Amino acid sequence: MDSAQPPSGELNTSFNTLMVAGGDQSQQPQDAGNETSFTNWKDLPMELLLRIISLVGDDRIVIVASGVCTGWRDTLGWGVANLSLSWCQGHMNDLVMSLAHKFTKLQVLSLRQIRAQLEDSGVEAVANNCHDLRELDLSRSFRLSDRSLYALAHGCPHLTRLNISGCSNFSDAALVFLSSQCKNLKCLNLCGCVRAASDRALQAIACNCGQLHSLNLGWCDSITDKGVTSLASGCPELRAVDLCGCVLITDESVVALANGCPHLRSLGLYYCQNITDRAMYSLAANSRMRSQGGGWDATAKSGGGGGKDRERDGLASLNISQCTALTPPAVQAVCDSFPALHTCPERHSLIISGCLSLTSVHCACALHPHRAGRVILSNHAY
Repeated sequence: MDSAQPPSGELNTSFNTLMVAGGDQSQQPQDAGNETSFTNWKDLPMELLLRIISLVGDDRIVIVASGVCTGWRDTLGWGVANLSLSWCQGHMNDLVMSLAHKFTKLQVLSLRQIRAQLEDSGVEAVANNCHDLRELDLSRSFRLSDRSLYALAHGCPHLTRLNISGCSNFSDAALVFLSSQCKNLKCLNLCGCVRAASDRALQAIACNCGQLHSLNLGWCDSITDKGVTSLASGCPELRAVDLCGCVLITDESVVALANGCPHLRSLGLYYCQNITDRAMYSLAANSRMRSQGGGWDATAKSGGGGGKDRERDGLASLNISQCTALTPPAVQAVCDSFPALHTCPERHSLIISGCLSLTSVHCACALHPHRAGRVILSNHAY
């Protein structure tokens, strides 16, 4: 839950007075000679109500408060921009349909579920009322169909983050249409969307969503090099790409990402067993070219800290578990080229589990123990 404006000094005083009074409606405390009387909780100033709700920190209280009276409903509808209903264990769809028209200014909404409850009618209610929505989490919504994606495309064109991981019923046609309407997408999680995440869909995303920073394609096993190379060409701003379980991709995909996405920080290749040393040497070669050519963004160009710049801007997370065709020299070349990749327990970011042949690969922490204590950018998870 997020409120819109910080309270003024006068509201701070009123809030403190109210808290001292303990909410007793019969009390009329004095403040600097001016009598401040709260005859009814429904008479609270709008900003004060929003501050109280924000201090509670429980979205269930927000929902209860929105049903107290028309004034409270309108106040919360105006002031609440962030809401999570992920705590709801039953009847989430009914709850969403009853609330969507109240919270029309929402920008962030989480409908993540443990047990699938959400239906198309609930998502349509959100799309019809919450046109300012920027971030939406629909993960594990197994009951949703293409109706939901079409509704979001029409009603929420300003989306920048969308998580539909596990929504296995969506088709690639619906995802193609969504990408044509929601062109500001920066983070998209399609993990497990085996029907929606196709080469055709990736080509549409590459064409429409050039600002994309993060894309999770885990276990979308129909994707091939054709889709990934299109993505690398159309989305040069990509920072994080998860291709874990995309068993059809080959070195071509990694080479395309290495060449086309200079800001890449995280790459997941778990169980991509067609990946060979060529992909690793391509990553290493691009690292060397960018560092020598001043391509490590603004800090390097301004004469900054050299190796420190590379550690901040280069590849910081690489998962090559179960990529059994890789050899130690190729992986060591990648590790040497990207100072932020680590095999040490403190900063384990080069993940090689399941590859017994790679146990001889080590980061520089063995030679420079002080490096292990530095803070590293954590792996993305949306």
